[in-house]
Amino acid sequence: MNLLTIDNVTKAYGEKLLLRDVVFSIEEGEKIGLLGINGSGKSTLLKLAAGLVEPDGGEIVRAKGLRLNYLSQTPAFQPGDTVMDTVLQGDSPALQVWQHYRELLKTTEVTDTLSPELLQISGELDALDAWHLESDAQTLLTRLGILHYADRMAELSGGQRKRVALAAALMNPADLLILDEPTNHLDNRAIDWLERYLQRYGGALLMVTHDRYFLERVTRRIVEVENASLYSYTGNYSQYLEHKLEREENEAALAHKQRALLRKELAWMQRGARARTTKQKARIQRFDELQANMVRSGVGQLEISSAASRLGKKTISAEGVTHSLGGETIVRDFSLMLARDDRVGVIGPNGIGKSTLLRLLGGELSPDTGRVETGSTVKIGYFPQESSGLPDEMRVIDYIREAGEYLTAGKKLISAAQMLETFLFPPAAQWTALKRLSGGEKRRLHLLRILMEAPNILLLDEPGNDLDIDTLTILEDYLDDFPGAVVAVSHDRYFLDRICQRILAMEGPGIIKEYPGNYSDYLLYTAEQTETPAADRREKPKGQGLEKGSEEKARPLKFSFKEQKEFAEIDDKVTEAEEELRAVNARIEAAASDYQLLQELLPFREEAEQRLDYLLERWTYLNELAEAIARPGNQ
Repeated sequence: MNLLTIDNVTKAYGEKLLLRDVVFSIEEGEKIGLLGINGSGKSTLLKLAAGLVEPDGGEIVRAKGLRLNYLSQTPAFQPGDTVMDTVLQGDSPALQVWQHYRELLKTTEVTDTLSPELLQISGELDALDAWHLESDAQTLLTRLGILHYADRMAELSGGQRKRVALAAALMNPADLLILDEPTNHLDNRAIDWLERYLQRYGGALLMVTHDRYFLERVTRRIVEVENASLYSYTGNYSQYLEHKLEREENEAALAHKQRALLRKELAWMQRGARARTTKQKARIQRFDELQANMVRSGVGQLEISSAASRLGKKTISAEGVTHSLGGETIVRDFSLMLARDDRVGVIGPNGIGKSTLLRLLGGELSPDTGRVETGSTVKIGYFPQESSGLPDEMRVIDYIREAGEYLTAGKKLISAAQMLETFLFPPAAQWTALKRLSGGEKRRLHLLRILMEAPNILLLDEPGNDLDIDTLTILEDYLDDFPGAVVAVSHDRYFLDRICQRILAMEGPGIIKEYPGNYSDYLLYTAEQTETPAADRREKPKGQGLEKGSEEKARPLKFSFKEQKEFAEIDDKVTEAEEELRAVNARIEAAASDYQLLQELLPFREEAEQRLDYLLERWTYLNELAEAIARPGNQ
């Protein structure tokens, strides 16, 4: 069943054309990822689909009775509402009855007998099987890292509000769920949970996310916004990469043929066309058509030449560092020696103190005890979690020129204007005021500004926030050749796998443990530690992480016989479990008016959901293990 159709839609803001005559549709149960560089129109397309903005041209048709939920990048909220009030708002019958019930409770005196109105609404809650709604909301909030349900929305941080809004979107049943950057402000554990939740979500899904593992494991179609057009690719993220490469190779071959024809026509025109005869007029018309229809190259490729100031032997070292905030110990007796070419990832739950650790290493904060020493040649480039406070009235080119007119990369000298073009700010856009840029474009510009200053140590705090995949990919390539150290706080599992050589895991108040390898290695090691009895584990001196070249690292990863067999069968088992759950849900929907049958079916659904959850967890583990086994160096 078709849920939504976008037919020849055009949308522009001022002189900036975002979408031109695009055609797009969403079928029931589809899971679609939306990609494109910052400022290309992804969020605008989501708002068009959600009915929040109207197209300049074309038509948007939605299925009759379509239930649609939309999560914005910056959700609106009522400052005086509690977290629980916000999550339990919605237009579903059950949520509306529950809201009425809660309002009655606030205004009804406590007595031994219920009022007739409360009795009536209690009966409606019974009929809708809605007494579990508040418990379900608490479960969602806890999974997303929100533990204080009575807090007012005005008291929460921006990240906490986004998580509450996500819980509200998931609470309200929908045929189509539209999510704009749902993984922003989630820690790794919450992302893992959301990934599994959306894998078994019964409705259709349209989302923008830069999390490539999320796209790989959840989506079944990728739609890319490029040059005001849409390109649709069947499959997940890795299949999208294959199909896009094939499309671009075909376009390049076509462009080559067109250029050959164009050169031939141009030679004829330059010889002097006698534009009097019908034949010659036809050739001139053909020349004009060739120019008009010339295949244009896609978005420019972000290419950054790694440039850094000279770095001496001494970088950053921390010894016995302890630091507290608000009476709570964030870092306790922490020591670190940063090597010149280190690649360190910092992970941990939200609010544990990852940004504080980064600011201690960067010298923005002073430890309560212990010391942090910085070498005399160290030049730190600090990329904060949010790019706020940028000078809105300043022009893009002037903002970059403040950092430097030129960037020296090896023997090359690259101007600020050239670097801006590399970062997808064409000459016309370089004279734009910063206030006219999207949030993602500002983030990309801020990153360029930091790199233009040629730091030799990079401290990156959630670099994935609001950066598109193109920019992240090139940043990762840049870090491959960066002649300095990198410490990155990130919840982007792909980014951590791509760049890290060791992980600092903040596992509790003041507790920081070190693990060798990247994020997938960390997951495998911690899973192994959980499964191995404590008595069988080798004791390690207190405060010491695992050393490179240790026995744990040297032992090659491999499947056991049982895991190899399970890996071969897991996809079929997941598909079977999904079909079983769909069948149970269909029976429940058909039996909506049969209370007795519903009570019999609900345990079957719970059992099917638990089985699917378990299989999805095993699927994730086995695929990550397969990726680690295939990684170069696992001998």
